[in-house]
Amino acid sequence: MQTTSKFFDDFARLATGAAGAMHSVRGEMEEAFRAWLDRQLAGLDLVTREEFDAVREMAEKARAENEDLRAEIELLKKKRTTAAKKTA
Repeated sequence: MQTTSKFFDDFARLATGAAGAMHSVRGEMEEAFRAWLDRQLAGLDLVTREEFDAVREMAEKARAENEDLRAEIELLKKKRTTAAKKTA
């Protein structure tokens, strides 16, 4: 035999409504947090991945050119030293 109680029906409806409301509040809180986080990150003046990669590529190229110039300077120093020894 099954009995229905108005109290339990009302309580179930109330619990269902509260769960729905909590789900809504959670969604609104997540949206507000994302908006806040976006504002905070925008204020940090961060660079994009593309900008970072471009600067890194420029730095690698400059480093390679620096190493080439260093090797050329060493070669010129050796030539100058040998030329000085020959004239002495």
